Amino acid sequence: MYAHMRNRRCDGIGVDGVRIGKVERYIHERIADRGALLLMLIDPVDYKTPDLAMKTGRQAAEGGADIVLIGGSIGAQGELLDYVTKGIKDSTDVPVVIFPGNIATLTRHADAVYFMSLLNARNPYWITQAQMLSAPIIRQMGTEPLSVGYIVVSPGGTVGWVGDANMVPREKPRIAAALALAGEYLGNRIIVTDVGSNPRLQGGGPVPPEMVRAVRSVTTVPYIVAGGIRERESLVSTIRSGADGVQIGTAIESTGDARKQTAFYARLIREEGRRKLAAARR
Repeated sequence: MYAHMRNRRCDGIGVDGVRIGKVERYIHERIADRGALLLMLIDPVDYKTPDLAMKTGRQAAEGGADIVLIGGSIGAQGELLDYVTKGIKDSTDVPVVIFPGNIATLTRHADAVYFMSLLNARNPYWITQAQMLSAPIIRQMGTEPLSVGYIVVSPGGTVGWVGDANMVPREKPRIAAALALAGEYLGNRIIVTDVGSNPRLQGGGPVPPEMVRAVRSVTTVPYIVAGGIRERESLVSTIRSGADGVQIGTAIESTGDARKQTAFYARLIREEGRRKLAAARR
């Protein structure tokens, strides 16, 4: 479905008549058709070699990921980013999207980029200034910007530290909900809540179900939950609590078979997506 749109520029009409690009349109269509999305994140810096990162991204796509994300908080840029992104994109028909750590995490080889505003940053650089600096480059590259309101939840990991986030306490779901609603009112068309990588090592875990429910209860745009999702229970509870998609990264870095691991997550996503659609029809 996506392949035949690859060479077309942004020209779709989305929710409420807003003009949206082909990747954003794909996201809406996928949620409508399947109920939930699986996004697999590849941080090239975390792999022993660029070729291993590339191989993992390809296998994630083959295993059933709806979107392959590439990026990270530190060091995913330049020739490394170009090489890995191009290698994955040239071998898959699913969208390849950049998850930027800063304005240098950009490449013309990606289909789209999370054009993120870190809604709970203490430093305004991460709210609007980095976006101002990168916008002309994104336009010049012809990369589709995905308007993302990004919220970092405790413990936050590297992204929380780098982004100077006033991290949302895990026991305060109403704060996350208010931030998400503010992001939607400000024009963000996707909301992401993220606890950072390896949250259990920092005394945390995935975004709590109560927080997912709170964010979902006040938002109407696609909502993606990231960080710490490894086991069946956390993935299932996240979707059942109202998320439209889960973003997984660390869980496939150490696996010996990324295709098999992704297929496991994809099967769970499909099952929960069908359950979600069936419930909506009742």
